[in-house]
Amino acid sequence: MNQGSMVMKKISVKSFSVLITLCLLIIAQSLFAQEKQQLTVEWIYSPERRQITAMPAVYWLENGTAILYDRQKPAENRTLERFDLKNGKRKQLLSAKKALASLKKELSEKAPEHLPAPNSIEPAGQRALYEFAGDLFVLDLKKSVFRRLTNSDNTEKSARFSPDGKKLAFVRGNDLFVCQPEKNKEIRLTTDGSKTLLNGTLSWVYWEEIFGRHDIAYWWSDDSKAIAFLQTDQSPVRLMHYVDFKPQTPRVIEQFYPKAGQANPVVKVGIVSLDKRQIVWADIDPALYEYIVRVKWLPDNRRLAVLTLNRSQNEMKMFFVDKNTGKAQYVFSDTDPGWVNIHDDLYFLKNGKQFIWASERDGYNHLYRFDMNGKLVNKITSGDWALRSSGGGVAWVKKAICAIDEQKELIYFTALKKSSIERHLYRVQFDGGNLQRLTREAGTHRINFSPDARYYFDTYSSAATPPVLSLYRSDGKYMAQVAASRTEKLTDFHLQSPEFFHIPARDGFQMPASLLKPADFDPAKKYPVIVNVYGGPAAPIVNNAWSYGTYFNNILLQNGFLVFKVDNRSSSGISKTLTNLVVKQVMSDVELNDLLDAVRWLKQQNFVDSARVGIWGWSGGGMHTLLAMTRSKEFKAGIAVAPVTDWHYYDTRYSEFGMKRPQDNPDGYRKTSLVERAGNLHGHLLLVHGTYDDNVNIQNSWAFADELIKHNIMFDMMIYPMRKHGIRDNPARIHLFNKMLQFWKNNL
Repeated sequence: MNQGSMVMKKISVKSFSVLITLCLLIIAQSLFAQEKQQLTVEWIYSPERRQITAMPAVYWLENGTAILYDRQKPAENRTLERFDLKNGKRKQLLSAKKALASLKKELSEKAPEHLPAPNSIEPAGQRALYEFAGDLFVLDLKKSVFRRLTNSDNTEKSARFSPDGKKLAFVRGNDLFVCQPEKNKEIRLTTDGSKTLLNGTLSWVYWEEIFGRHDIAYWWSDDSKAIAFLQTDQSPVRLMHYVDFKPQTPRVIEQFYPKAGQANPVVKVGIVSLDKRQIVWADIDPALYEYIVRVKWLPDNRRLAVLTLNRSQNEMKMFFVDKNTGKAQYVFSDTDPGWVNIHDDLYFLKNGKQFIWASERDGYNHLYRFDMNGKLVNKITSGDWALRSSGGGVAWVKKAICAIDEQKELIYFTALKKSSIERHLYRVQFDGGNLQRLTREAGTHRINFSPDARYYFDTYSSAATPPVLSLYRSDGKYMAQVAASRTEKLTDFHLQSPEFFHIPARDGFQMPASLLKPADFDPAKKYPVIVNVYGGPAAPIVNNAWSYGTYFNNILLQNGFLVFKVDNRSSSGISKTLTNLVVKQVMSDVELNDLLDAVRWLKQQNFVDSARVGIWGWSGGGMHTLLAMTRSKEFKAGIAVAPVTDWHYYDTRYSEFGMKRPQDNPDGYRKTSLVERAGNLHGHLLLVHGTYDDNVNIQNSWAFADELIKHNIMFDMMIYPMRKHGIRDNPARIHLFNKMLQFWKNNL
């Protein structure tokens, strides 16, 4: 080999080495970039993020089979599918393309591009109900054809099939109607609906506080021959006003909103038999109640149960009302030294001799069996643990019973027996024997039983495990996985899950708590900590469940913060005895002392920078934040989103169950008013509110801000025009959470 060839070979080898080095550097940089992929607020509110934990909607039919609408599929591929319980296979029920083509003939450009999930499916599974552009449509699942049921200038709402599936009830113009889809025949059941008189639909305070944000104000009898409904007179209720920023002369929106101590809407029960079409009014003396909280037909279809609450909310009464005469028979009362919680755990057995009822009369939420005269037959569950809903509803309306198998005399329910931060499914015999836990995985199990109590769907998650939907037999035997989260899309983010533990309060009470640390946590470092609170009665936030807040909390980790949560004893949900400690002083000493005990424990940890602890919360959590920042000096900064600042400004039902009326508890209202303590604010505050918050009115923040101004206290404020309590639209949410992140960086 000559010298030139040797030189060329050396150059070639050197070039190859450089090339290899460059390739390795590129690969390393790529892997490093993958490892360091950052979460963003914008991604949290993207379609991609929503798809990760989207679960199919499940519709049980009367024969115990199920229909799925799979939200995990691309929108253009979504349809209704029959799910085979025996082998876990799915079969498409209709042609979405054909159905949408028929809908487009009716709605033209207003027709949706893709088939959405139905409002409901009739019990036999032949038709699905939809609301489009304020009108009602039914989808024939065999023919894949939409048919229009209504075509009016008024909006139809709250539509529901009758139990036999042959009729449909709905509300239009605050009147109740029934139609027969097959005959295209419409029957008007009430005629006096107006702005102030509501038939079959709820006023705001009933919708929010009594029926858990569902417009449930009429009930079909099981034989589909009669309807019971609420008639509400709102005329005594005072009006709230919300001013839009458009058009040129802004519109003003009115809302009937009863505030603590003011007049409530007047509500009574009417019954209409479809053959007679004459209203029979339940003959219950209005002096005996303030609220009608539940209506339920008895199995004989001749009577219905009406449950009432007094104004102080410490006595709930049950009456049986005759369908034909309206005559009311008092059955029994449930009382509580604090207040009686509203719940949906009332079941009348088909034998017509007994009913199952949940009560907190012994300090814990347990099941009882009564005869039809209100006499106790036996206590079914007992112990220092409570029944608890497995999720999907609001904290102030309870529902723990999942199914009842009358033939086998078994009750299926969810409870906190294993742990106060987990939700598990149990079953027990009517006589209280053979109590068994059916779910095994540590975490939270949301249960959806078939009507015949033979199968159930379990949406399981934990703090480290996104939701998984599975089918089980009623004895807990696993049948099939229906849907799993797309966790592969989360891999690059290296999401961290919290540690769970308990912190002793000053008297030794063990408070549930959690702490979120970064993957590269260094115990030798000093970290700033953000405390996330809610703190309302029996509304815990320390739960071993997948949380939507996981994403933003991990963004906080990326930016060098730790995230801490704690439930004070009254918010833990462990017992009614603990919750009742806040009677006449909600958001005061009980909640504050526990919070401060937890935070002082936190500050003693070697890895915590005790000078950089922040606090934030939404709604009740916003109130808790202001409580902590006006009555302690433990926090350097805080964010209060949509806070209640004085119970005088909040609604009757919620304010008064714990605080009672201002007329009866003036000292309590004065003591818990944060407006009166605004001048004591310690730390940097960001106050956030939407101008169209029809739940916690912005009056709360205006009053608090006004006091800060009077005391020359500087603070930050973020106002979201025409947003309601949840500030839910994507642009506002992205803006809000980026604003929060910026605030923490600047102030913590």
